[in-house]
Amino acid sequence: MRFITLVLLTISLNTYAQVGDPFPEMSTESLTHQLIEIPDHTMGKYTLLCIAYSKKAEEDLGKWFSPIYTNFIQKSTSPFAFHYDINTYFIPMFTGAKRPAYKKVMKKTQASVDPLIQPHVLFYEGTLIEYKTKLDFNDSKIPYFYILDPEGKIIHFTSGNYSDKKMQEVINALAPSLK
Repeated sequence: MRFITLVLLTISLNTYAQVGDPFPEMSTESLTHQLIEIPDHTMGKYTLLCIAYSKKAEEDLGKWFSPIYTNFIQKSTSPFAFHYDINTYFIPMFTGAKRPAYKKVMKKTQASVDPLIQPHVLFYEGTLIEYKTKLDFNDSKIPYFYILDPEGKIIHFTSGNYSDKKMQEVINALAPSLK
């Protein structure tokens, strides 16, 4: 019984181990060919990072796209709409054997993504081990979501398939950024 309790405690601590830590440095390139250094480029604003490092995770990330776009990127003209002053980035990671596909996929994505969305899509090409270690990436089949405070520290984390409950938690974590 003590062993099971210890295992469950360890799992729950590992799930939130990164909250409060600074986000590790990540060099990325937007679809508009702007180099974005995270967290340096995000300083001064809350930031939502949506990360996938496999085709399956990118598919699941697609289910998050519309709610994230509607809540955090789209500019509503309604006087009753909430306006968040945040950075929002979708980051596919090209690591290992996928690295040679980086430029080809970027070009294909540029052709298919609305120009208004392009600054919000960042491509990462490099190693994965640092992020797996520091961010507890333990399942390549799911997307990961991190909210950074204006100093680049992780204040909220979630992962996996979209749900209204998870989206509400993201919205609640970003409440301080409302204008």
